[in-house]
Amino acid sequence: MRFALSAAFSALLLLAAGPGRAGPAEPGFVPGVEDLPLMPGLTAPASAAVVFDQPGGRIVESAAQGDVGTDAIVAFYTQTLPQLGWRPAGTGRWAREGERLEITATRDGAGRQAETMVRFVLRPQ
Repeated sequence: MRFALSAAFSALLLLAAGPGRAGPAEPGFVPGVEDLPLMPGLTAPASAAVVFDQPGGRIVESAAQGDVGTDAIVAFYTQTLPQLGWRPAGTGRWAREGERLEITATRDGAGRQAETMVRFVLRPQ
């Protein structure tokens, strides 16, 4: 009986989160993608992710920002993603187990005010 109540309460919490919302971000990971590391120097609030689960797979759009150069971001993900099973599929694109990942980084501003915005898009293949 206790297990059934606990399961029902958990289900209600998930429903209350509403469609298209990501749960809290795990430290060190891209919000909405629990197994995609967030590069040190980048920050991403949990609200930066939009998550859709559909029968054909999940769609996640997330963002992060920080005072990190675009070349460093490319180098980090080029080194890290193959260790997690991702295969290169073009510039800034990766594929793994029926999913594709696109990472784009754009630098905005100059000097001390410069920040890089990184966009992560995960979709079914």
